[in-house]
Amino acid sequence: MSGAHDDGLAFAGVARLAKMVRDREVSARELVALYLDRIARLDPALNAFRIVLGDRAMDEAAHVERRLAAGEVLPLAGVPIAVKDDTDVAGVSSMCGTGIDAGPASTDSAAVRRLRAAGAVIIGKTHLSEFGAYPVCESATWGVTRNPWDLYRTPGGSSGGSAAAVASGMVPGATGSDSGGSVRIPAACCGLVGLKGQRGRISAKESPERAYRFHGLNHIGPLARSVLDAALLHDAMTGPEPDDEIPSPPPAPPLMDALLAPVRPLRIAMSFKPVVPVSVSDEVRRPVLETAELLRSLGHEVIERDPVYPVIGIAAVLALFMNGFAHEIERLPRTELLERRMQAEARTSRLVPDWAARRAVAAEPRITTRSQRAIADCDILMTPVVAMPPVQVGYFEGYGPTRAMLRMLKFIPFTFPQCYSGQPAISVPTGIAADGVPEAVHLVARANDEATLISLAAQLESVRPWIARRPPTEALLSQVG
Repeated sequence: MSGAHDDGLAFAGVARLAKMVRDREVSARELVALYLDRIARLDPALNAFRIVLGDRAMDEAAHVERRLAAGEVLPLAGVPIAVKDDTDVAGVSSMCGTGIDAGPASTDSAAVRRLRAAGAVIIGKTHLSEFGAYPVCESATWGVTRNPWDLYRTPGGSSGGSAAAVASGMVPGATGSDSGGSVRIPAACCGLVGLKGQRGRISAKESPERAYRFHGLNHIGPLARSVLDAALLHDAMTGPEPDDEIPSPPPAPPLMDALLAPVRPLRIAMSFKPVVPVSVSDEVRRPVLETAELLRSLGHEVIERDPVYPVIGIAAVLALFMNGFAHEIERLPRTELLERRMQAEARTSRLVPDWAARRAVAAEPRITTRSQRAIADCDILMTPVVAMPPVQVGYFEGYGPTRAMLRMLKFIPFTFPQCYSGQPAISVPTGIAADGVPEAVHLVARANDEATLISLAAQLESVRPWIARRPPTEALLSQVG
């Protein structure tokens, strides 16, 4: 495979590729070989992968072919998937963006195990900032991961390696994790669909040695090029696990069903009010305003209405993240290998006691109800994803913990409330800005209503298709050379 056929197949998407494998139009091993070749050619410029599992992936692909020959029905038959390097893959270390190797994971995480059961092939693990603490993808150990649309800009984070890998066609889909926007932010920066489902819908359970995950703030979610692919990956990973820290929500139909359902007229609240006091640039307001007009033309009602985020809610999220971070650090064998800024943040995080975290968890229903009261009559909340366009790499370089935190606020003022409330949310591409970087909007649904979220996103995709847009691959290759 080479040339135009190579490029077309690489960007065909998860659902299309799985069907092609099931229909014997292409083999699982041929797909793995295709993507391994693209990784070898493109990743020197992008630095998306921490480790590539080439031989293992080929063996897994052969196993998938045997399963298909035996009559198994596999929704993700032979599709190569990348996994963020804070999510466990058996036999591979989860470095979490650090230089600390605590040893290979004893088992797959629940999400990875379910992906394999559906026929996916795990092709490698992708970069993140140290412990996903920053919404970019840069670390002292692993260097800078770059945006496929502009090598001098960040792909966002912390799931930036996964986003860069999917956007550049090095994989058709990937996993991310989202504790404050870390799936949705890189999706917006890279022109992808980034879905954070209802809390507990996808179990965040890792291997036994890594059972603690930020008091339920952390959500596993897919990054893909289309709503269809994101829904397919999400469905594959959905399901409870025994002894989960986070209870599963009420059962819901597969998201794939929502793609086929007609979209009823919705009431949509449009808001530009950030949770924290930061300025919101015109560059990110404009796609939201344009999408509002498009939604009105499709028969939806769009009103300007702001949620009310109480200060106590912001404090609760901060307490949960800091306390969870402190517990994660306690597991590390050599904390002196952390970046100096992260060591300082670890010391501060240890000041948040466990009782404060428990109180923050207990207060969530009350705080969420209060914050949503103003938009309780609306089906969807629509906001920007971030407060500014993708920034240049090195945005946090040279800044200590306090100043870095202040600079980070412009990344997360619309995305971190849903990790506390657990509500489903999605980043949806809208087009390409004049300077060549992607634009996006952020949609948030009521609790347990991923179906409305997916059906609306799919409707937007159908009338404003973006899947054919690709980063300038040839320009990337010339920069590699």
